[in-house]
Amino acid sequence: MAELGAEPLYKLICTVITSDTRSNTYAWLGQFPQMREWIGDRVIKDMAEFSYQIVNKKYEATFGVDRADIEDDILGQYSVLAREMADEVTRFFNRSIADLLTGGLTNLCYDGQPFFDSEHPVYPKADGTGAPADVSNILGSGSAAGWYLLSLKGSLKPLILQQRSAPEMDEITDTKNDSVFMKDQYLYGIRYRGSFGYGLWQQAIASDMELTAANYEAARLAMRTTKRDGGDPMGIVPTHLVVDPTNEAAARALLEMQFIDGGDSNPNYHTAELLVLDYLPPAPAPYSPPPPSSGGQQSSSAQQG
Repeated sequence: MAELGAEPLYKLICTVITSDTRSNTYAWLGQFPQMREWIGDRVIKDMAEFSYQIVNKKYEATFGVDRADIEDDILGQYSVLAREMADEVTRFFNRSIADLLTGGLTNLCYDGQPFFDSEHPVYPKADGTGAPADVSNILGSGSAAGWYLLSLKGSLKPLILQQRSAPEMDEITDTKNDSVFMKDQYLYGIRYRGSFGYGLWQQAIASDMELTAANYEAARLAMRTTKRDGGDPMGIVPTHLVVDPTNEAAARALLEMQFIDGGDSNPNYHTAELLVLDYLPPAPAPYSPPPPSSGGQQSSSAQQG
């Protein structure tokens, strides 16, 4: 199990995509064609008209330190300060993961529906036509602490970290600077430009039901039987169970105890890895389905930061 602290969980849960403009559009999400035997000409699959866009934002953290303290280097604090700034960047990314997961009931993904939703459209034909069936990636509704089953095995992860520029550590220590000269204070800051969004909803299931073997198995089965447009299985395998600290004991009993009930083999033993994410809320509000959509494919824009 990975503990949070300053460990970069975001590298495990997010696909990191480099951005070279103000925003990126992900028209290809959910529409990649399957391989087939090449007989005759290639069969060209037109992409569905999705326009899922993630807009880059700016983030900062700035603080002042008395110049004399740095000059005297009390307790070697300058080196500690530098490490703390780097740790805060990692904590920021980890907090953003938690925000994406908890916000997934309302924030839209590429198909125009909330990332966690009971009405994801899956079409009977591989070209995205026909009357869609509603597919859910929510196991609810209850009132227990939320937990999430994720598939992190492929090159595309369920969450996206879009990076326009890497985090920068800046300092102002020049005595010619007004703040240093007038306040005898050095300034230190972090700057980051990028944003966060959602990948494939099929790779994530959210639940606010009690974390029991039956509910875990139901979530696992739902993910493994997910189908793409056209009806073919997607072959998605859940790999990680994400919980808040209040669910840690139940999750450990579920995944890490080889024997249960006085000696019986545990069928869920090591079927997923456990991730405890401290920033998840312990008891989210019960899930309320949104009103029925008007149908069709919608544009959406990631708002989560």
